[in-house]
Amino acid sequence: MRALLHHRSVQIFLILAIYLVIAPSLPQEVHQGLYTISLFIKDLLLWILPLTVGIFIANAIASFEKKAPLFILLLFLFEAVSNSMSVWYSYGCGQLIGGGFHAMEAHPVVDTFSPLWRIPISRPIWWSADKGTFIGIVVGLLSAFVFPRLRNGLQEAKGLAERAITRTFSRLIPLFILGFVARMVKTEFFHQMFTQYAELFIWLPVFMTLYIGGLFWIGSGFSIRICLRNIQNLLPAAGMAFSSGCSLSTMPWTIEGTSKNLRNPDLAKAVIPATTNIQQTGDCIAQAFLCFLIYLHFHGAPPPLSVWLPFSVVFVLARFATAAVFGGAIFIMLPIYEHYLSFTPEMIAIVLTLNAILDPLITCSNVIANGALCRIFERVWEHVGKKAVPTNNQRPV
Repeated sequence: MRALLHHRSVQIFLILAIYLVIAPSLPQEVHQGLYTISLFIKDLLLWILPLTVGIFIANAIASFEKKAPLFILLLFLFEAVSNSMSVWYSYGCGQLIGGGFHAMEAHPVVDTFSPLWRIPISRPIWWSADKGTFIGIVVGLLSAFVFPRLRNGLQEAKGLAERAITRTFSRLIPLFILGFVARMVKTEFFHQMFTQYAELFIWLPVFMTLYIGGLFWIGSGFSIRICLRNIQNLLPAAGMAFSSGCSLSTMPWTIEGTSKNLRNPDLAKAVIPATTNIQQTGDCIAQAFLCFLIYLHFHGAPPPLSVWLPFSVVFVLARFATAAVFGGAIFIMLPIYEHYLSFTPEMIAIVLTLNAILDPLITCSNVIANGALCRIFERVWEHVGKKAVPTNNQRPV
């Protein structure tokens, strides 16, 4: 029971349940105070995230150094293409079922609920996640090829950034969500949210299953028998990811299950640790799908290609900067949702709440899809070159 209470999703459910029970008896100032705290956390994030994104990306590039450049380049391109396909797959899925959401009437929210105060210093418009991404790429390349002494500093900076995001801000997620939920309750939007997005819990698992099943089928050489065997090998890792909500802590089981599916088992030890933070297929599908539906709900039309294309590019680049623990990714993505999709506080509240509810499914999907993609990458690598990784102990698959 105690272990269950340490699960972040359970904590969020309990806090929201208690709040919803006592909300009618709370004075207006308490609701506004909760909303003020949430906005304060959000404002701090918007200030530090461009720098955090840059540090993560710079460290990832620098860590590869000059070893096996072909392998590194191919792995990065593979991850970028894979994440991009997930985002555009979600766009297609949203278009497929979007008619039902379009038909729903989005009742306007009367904005009579405001915070008690805000941070007085406005963030410059140029201080954004995409600028941090660009700086991170430049610094990472300089560290890898020109100034190798920068690597130690980047490692220390990464440690500080990880502690800030995953040990500080991620622990504030229940409080962060609570303030936005308070605003939805006081503006009579909370009930409408669950009414409008109920069918999401049916469609999203279906779309994820189809996509990840297709990855295993491709990796098995289009053999149903091998496909089912490969899925079975990764089920223990998937179960642990579902219960723990953390891809990193599940990594040893992911490597073990993936190794059984490869011709070269050693490849899993090189690919899985390098891609756990960036290859998050379940997260890409879920977040892009949520963004599509929320945008459709609020604007009455799907996001046009002129909006979705730049959003998808920055979204995929930002995946290289996310930490694969609960709360890391969503905080980095929020300013991107605001800047490229014009998300309002209500829209942010919805994506945060639904993300918390769906987190076990998303983490499980990340882990099992990473194993499936590792086998596909091995097939690609076998056609490109084998000199950058060990080739001993190969076996037929």
